[in-house]
Amino acid sequence: MPVESIFPRLEPVLPRVQKPIQYVGGELNSQIKDWDEAEVRWALMYPDAYEVGLPNQGVQILYEILNEREGVLAERTYSVWPDLEAIMREQRIPQFTVDAHRPVAAFDVLGVSFSTELGYTNLLTALDLAGIPLEAADRGEDHPIVLAGGHAAFNPEPIADFLDAAVLGDGEEIALAITEVIREWKAEGRPGGRDELLMRLARSGGVYVPKFFDVTYLPDGRIQRVAPNRPGVPWRVDKHTVMDLDQWPYPKKPLVPLAETVHERFSVEIFRGCTRGCRFCQAGMITRPVRERSITTIGDMVDTGLKESGFQEVGLLSLSSADHSEIGDVAKGLADRYEGTNTSLSLPSTRVDAFNITLANEFSRGGRRSGLTFAPEGGSERMRKVINKMVTEDDLIRTVTTAYENGWRQVKLYFMCGLPTEEDEDVLAIADMAKRVIQAGRDATGRRDIRCTVSIGGFVPKPHTPFQWAAQCDHETVDRRLRALRDALRRDKEYGRSIGLRYHDGQPSIVEGLLSRGDRRVGRIIRAVWEDGGRFDGWSEHFSYERWTACADKALAGEPVDLDWYTVRERDEVEVLPWDHLDAGLDREWLWQDWQDAVDETEVEDCRWTPCYDCGVCPTMGTEIQIGPTGRKLLPLSVV
Repeated sequence: MPVESIFPRLEPVLPRVQKPIQYVGGELNSQIKDWDEAEVRWALMYPDAYEVGLPNQGVQILYEILNEREGVLAERTYSVWPDLEAIMREQRIPQFTVDAHRPVAAFDVLGVSFSTELGYTNLLTALDLAGIPLEAADRGEDHPIVLAGGHAAFNPEPIADFLDAAVLGDGEEIALAITEVIREWKAEGRPGGRDELLMRLARSGGVYVPKFFDVTYLPDGRIQRVAPNRPGVPWRVDKHTVMDLDQWPYPKKPLVPLAETVHERFSVEIFRGCTRGCRFCQAGMITRPVRERSITTIGDMVDTGLKESGFQEVGLLSLSSADHSEIGDVAKGLADRYEGTNTSLSLPSTRVDAFNITLANEFSRGGRRSGLTFAPEGGSERMRKVINKMVTEDDLIRTVTTAYENGWRQVKLYFMCGLPTEEDEDVLAIADMAKRVIQAGRDATGRRDIRCTVSIGGFVPKPHTPFQWAAQCDHETVDRRLRALRDALRRDKEYGRSIGLRYHDGQPSIVEGLLSRGDRRVGRIIRAVWEDGGRFDGWSEHFSYERWTACADKALAGEPVDLDWYTVRERDEVEVLPWDHLDAGLDREWLWQDWQDAVDETEVEDCRWTPCYDCGVCPTMGTEIQIGPTGRKLLPLSVV
């Protein structure tokens, strides 16, 4: 049965909303496949506005991989702003895809990628607009399977009641495997209905189906047990790891947005995973082991991506791009290839100990010499030992001095506030470091126009990290320390005007902490917040801390737990954590020991260069670190 486009109903109302172009689709490299020829149909959602969601690499990769398959169709949907939501409710326009403007409820799967937990209320908006029951228990055979992925899916318990399933880890292979299970189930005439389909997905151990697990609680509110409630469902659900990234060179045809987005460049993920061991970094822990793309695949991807998109900037992405074993040759090879073409290359923030001026010069050869960004994360030496950052202030000063000597004038430094064991003086040390950076620039150049921007985010303890047991710092303390830092910089007449300070207050971090380490009871709070009008909680103009606290008080009334219990409480070693049945491959005892090492300010070496299996990922998951060098070089694109 053909599915009717809702665009004829949408188009007349678009002049009444902000940025209507974000809803019209038709981007370069977008795809519309025949509905009736498809056996399995995916709606892929990034639960935020188009300008944030379109550049998301995960969604773009799955969109392309699924659409390459015969008999499979994938379209995209994003969160609609409140102005359009109001009109859609008024005129009964359902949640739609931007590709063919088909109703989301007509698809087989609604796959939602959660980079952050603050998109949870946007999921409920999309489900409600689509006409899909909010609670998975209320869905019937004709409703899509609501499937979560992304980093937040490593603890999907707060949204367990709203999900049919969740997938941990890399999506390329498992998305295709899920597609085949659905295709087979539909071809057989949908035997056993929705439950049978979910059972087939769960039985493999590669898809988490929350309804097949029961959670029981102790009288004091802690979890007593999480256990499967059906035979055949594995006790633990494993993450997925794609080995040999060269076999998955996506995106090949990047989407080119019609409206302004947060990143307008072609991005290539040059490796996945990180073994530096920064204890605060969930991404570094859950994406182990390190798997590099080869220099030749990177070169081919950049060549293809630029030709297909017309972008003039290439971002070489990863968790620590300068750590690629051939980053120097990659940078030189690409700079040689695109010299004189107005194509610029960029790296995200760079580790202080991985930066070198040759590399920086290669990346700035084809474009403007913008600021350099480093992330010391902790203000004091002691704090950096606690978080295992393993860089000293002297390392930073040497690095920025070199940068200033070679023509850079601006440096950005990123830190966190509220880290475990942090004291006031650890945060005030950020001011001293920024002053040293400015002075180093002045000494190196003899000039006064040196700038340093300090950006600070609130720390949130995350699941599957050594800090998963830590008490989160309360927002009053975070705000007080940040005000003290601001005042210290303002008072300084010699350096204050050369240092910019950007920070957010601590309240959103507390809500993120609640959602990150919450259990199924937190779902009540999310629903209450959404029913009270909560939307776009990652946007400061939409976020309401008062709404979250009021809804938490009401939703948890009668429970032995509250907002503080979920956030500022330290857990002990034996406590069952809501995500203990979801396996990222990390050995729990190793994580606990690393937490104790953090408290003792003991650092742990990077296992990338010195083989070590202590964290458990490689032996548990049957994976291995894949790094170069390959010894190959990038050749010119055309022979002269």
